[in-house]
Amino acid sequence: MYVYDEHDRQILAERVAQFRHQTDRALAGDLAEDEFLPLRLQNGLYVQRLAPMLRICVPYGMLRSDQLRRLAKVSRDYDKGYAHFTTRQNVQLNWPALEDVPDILAELAEVEMHANQTSGNCIRNTTTDQFAGAQSDELVDPRPYCEIIRQWSTYHPEFAFLPRKFKVAVNASELTDRAAVQVHDIGIEIVHNDAGELGFRVHVGGGLGRTPMVGPVIREFLPELDLLTYLEAVLRVYNRYGRRDNKYKARIKILVKALTPEGFAEKVEEEWSHIKDSPTRLTPDAIARVQSYFTEPDYAALSNDPETLVAARSEHKAFDKWVTRNTDAHKKPGYAIVTLTMKKTGVPPGDVSDLQLEHIANVADRYSFGEARVTHQQNVVLADVRQDELYELWQAIKPMGFATANLNTLTDIICCPGGDYCALANAKSIPIAESIQRKFDNLDYVYDLGDIDLNISGCMNACGHHHVGHIGVLGVDKKGEEFYQVSLGGSSQRDASIGKILGPSFASEHMPNVIEKIINVFVENRTDEEAFLDTYRRIGITPFKERVYA
Repeated sequence: MYVYDEHDRQILAERVAQFRHQTDRALAGDLAEDEFLPLRLQNGLYVQRLAPMLRICVPYGMLRSDQLRRLAKVSRDYDKGYAHFTTRQNVQLNWPALEDVPDILAELAEVEMHANQTSGNCIRNTTTDQFAGAQSDELVDPRPYCEIIRQWSTYHPEFAFLPRKFKVAVNASELTDRAAVQVHDIGIEIVHNDAGELGFRVHVGGGLGRTPMVGPVIREFLPELDLLTYLEAVLRVYNRYGRRDNKYKARIKILVKALTPEGFAEKVEEEWSHIKDSPTRLTPDAIARVQSYFTEPDYAALSNDPETLVAARSEHKAFDKWVTRNTDAHKKPGYAIVTLTMKKTGVPPGDVSDLQLEHIANVADRYSFGEARVTHQQNVVLADVRQDELYELWQAIKPMGFATANLNTLTDIICCPGGDYCALANAKSIPIAESIQRKFDNLDYVYDLGDIDLNISGCMNACGHHHVGHIGVLGVDKKGEEFYQVSLGGSSQRDASIGKILGPSFASEHMPNVIEKIINVFVENRTDEEAFLDTYRRIGITPFKERVYA
């Protein structure tokens, strides 16, 4: 994990002091709201429905145990004792007082955390696979490249006020895409060319929100050392040609569509030709320096499936289900990747209390080398757990509410805070998630359904990624009443697709039954071992529509 040097710490301290001065001026009335707005946004501060919201950056999802404990302290001292994990691997506080935000940022800076560029029309937190560095199917660890992009993009003066917000994701797995690169402004896949050289396949123009799109490939292979100069060329083209007259048409995806992917790529190549050999070009030494921070933990020499694990799985059915559902294969024999699910029924998805944050820190120290990761599904990963300690870990996390064995199932719902908190939301999201979880409370039945992504957003901004859910739910306003639109067939994986709207929206009280009817159509039409998305793509939307609106 990257560790700040004296330059990082100095820059961060100066930024905190700068924002403290800006906040004092705003509170004193010496800085108008329209002047303060871009300043507070680029420091992660929103004004929400009931209180300010502070979005704290978690670069590529990584958290040390001391950072988790500091988040617990901050949420307890300055908020209401809980925080929220987001779909972009960040953490949000929902109730901080404006005058306390500089103090919060100062406390976070002490443990190398910040809220820089978590909002505003700038390059946001760069994200990646939550299993990065531990999975067996990745070409290389993508986190050093995420860190290189973070260092390049943070405070970059040319890209501080883009036409609109900008998001980058990196994926290194050969088999899957847990980083959803095709629905980002820039999506980077680490690949090898025919000569075996490492480089990148570059997608540009993906995104969700009001106009969801899957990003096309604009370069099949970008040499490793050219990463930053090429990204700079993409951003320069966007900064020059992106629309600033209409915020709904300002994202880079609109520009790529207007120019066509081929036309956009030509402009990028032309811009790149002028800067590809500039000092921004990476060197092997620069890459090696950042890679040196991402060393392997002190793994023990172990064997897979130790006798103690086999015996515990045989003796405890609930533990066996949890291992099957909530652990993944690790690149090292005798280790497992463990996901702590934040989806216990009755708890808003992604919410975590100060005590739970401290518990996560404790189990990270005890079982996973003092590190944890935030996932795009609003869960938490312990990436390096010994298999012979899984049963002990399972017992430790059960009282915390993190052992619900529903990972990737229908009840592992992605859900934005919605109308309970967000001023932009058209409808509440959290009560809909809970009502669906209660409807499908039989885990054996849920397991039989297989993997299903159910994503809920309270508005078109799509913080809940409803467009790429196998089942997506969008809150809409109909003459002051909260209704919910359903879409089917989305995916954020390698087969990325945008879901199709089923039809007219539904009142909140009907939503559990609507989902049940959709699931019944799937069960009646699936073949052996066929997943929901496969069945949908084979039979189309019509059978679902006929059943739901009958």
